[in-house]
Amino acid sequence: MESLSNKKVAILTEEGFEQVELTSPQQALKDAGITVHVISPKSGKVKAWNETDWGIEVNVDKQLREVSPDDYDALVLPGGVLNPDKLRQNKDAVAFVSAFLDEGKTVAAICHGPQMLIETGMINGRTLTSFPSLRTDLKNAGAHWIDQEVVVDNGLVTSRTPADLPAFNKKMIEEIAEGVHHGV
Repeated sequence: MESLSNKKVAILTEEGFEQVELTSPQQALKDAGITVHVISPKSGKVKAWNETDWGIEVNVDKQLREVSPDDYDALVLPGGVLNPDKLRQNKDAVAFVSAFLDEGKTVAAICHGPQMLIETGMINGRTLTSFPSLRTDLKNAGAHWIDQEVVVDNGLVTSRTPADLPAFNKKMIEEIAEGVHHGV
């Protein structure tokens, strides 16, 4: 694979993200030589949810208000139940995600992360997957939902659960390497 050291990826999160759904993609991206920033409306640190209880705290590299989608080649949306529920109520976070979809940049969302995609109003006709409880919500937003470990639709990479992380991380990096995806 060619060097990805010129690529920058934003991981957008709030409190309550599922720990491994941020740390695993973050490490895979770093291992591929990609610059990764954890972006949040909050400053300082954000707290993870780890399966059944609160987990580690992760440093926020940049606050959402300090960055532009133009600064990044791709976006990662980790799951967790609390995280996307908070983010989808934040107009700036929704606009940030919408810009990546609008520009055809890679967007990788896992588990409950696709809730943010619903909020953009931009997934009508797209094929994706998610945690099973979001299936009806995604279908109601016009998406074609399928039950697979990883689904790729023109730069949109989605997976269901932490068990899918190896496939999710691999496809996410492949899509970032391809660059901008047109025809959406």
